Amino acid sequence: MSGIIGKKLGMSNIFGQDGEIIPVTIIQAGPCNVVNIRTKEKDGYEALQLSFGERKEKHTSKPFAGQFKNSGLKPAKFLKEFRNFNLDDYKIGDTIGAEFFVVGEKIKVRGRNKGKGFQGVMKRHNFGGVGGTTHGQSDRLRAPGSIGASSYPSRVFKGQRMAGRMGYENVTIAGLKVVKVIPEQNLIFVKGAVPGAVNTILELIKK
Repeated sequence: MSGIIGKKLGMSNIFGQDGEIIPVTIIQAGPCNVVNIRTKEKDGYEALQLSFGERKEKHTSKPFAGQFKNSGLKPAKFLKEFRNFNLDDYKIGDTIGAEFFVVGEKIKVRGRNKGKGFQGVMKRHNFGGVGGTTHGQSDRLRAPGSIGASSYPSRVFKGQRMAGRMGYENVTIAGLKVVKVIPEQNLIFVKGAVPGAVNTILELIKK
């Protein structure tokens, strides 16, 4: 699916045509430079490789630096390939921004959600605790309880819900409506919430 790279700037609300309040997420959509064009003849598939953000040359690895140098572009912080573009409409060095989107269309937004660190089973999996507060449990209110059988199979099954790291996972939200586009500032306003905290890097994908 075709798309570009963006960055979450925050949430707000705007007024619709009927005066209703619409909760929106403000996203910086681009500008993304075309770094490379993948073709079936050379690479076996068709895609555009887009860059986003800025990176100092001294912080850029040699393979990436050479790739940008061959394209005649300055090093960027993020690289991502998107398919389903009409390759005849683009060439290396072209810039794609918020004008890529149209008010009223539905898009998918993919990014990493907020990391919450190491969490117990009650917060991570909505467990109810052992016994509750009315059954004499003085020290196990938020404990997971038994995690497996005894003599057989004498192990914990893979995938058992236990305490552990929570959040900072790839999340995709589909069906988000674009309600406003400001091309000169590369901003789009999307109805609803998108994954991650402020400044999270996002993939903005057309359906």
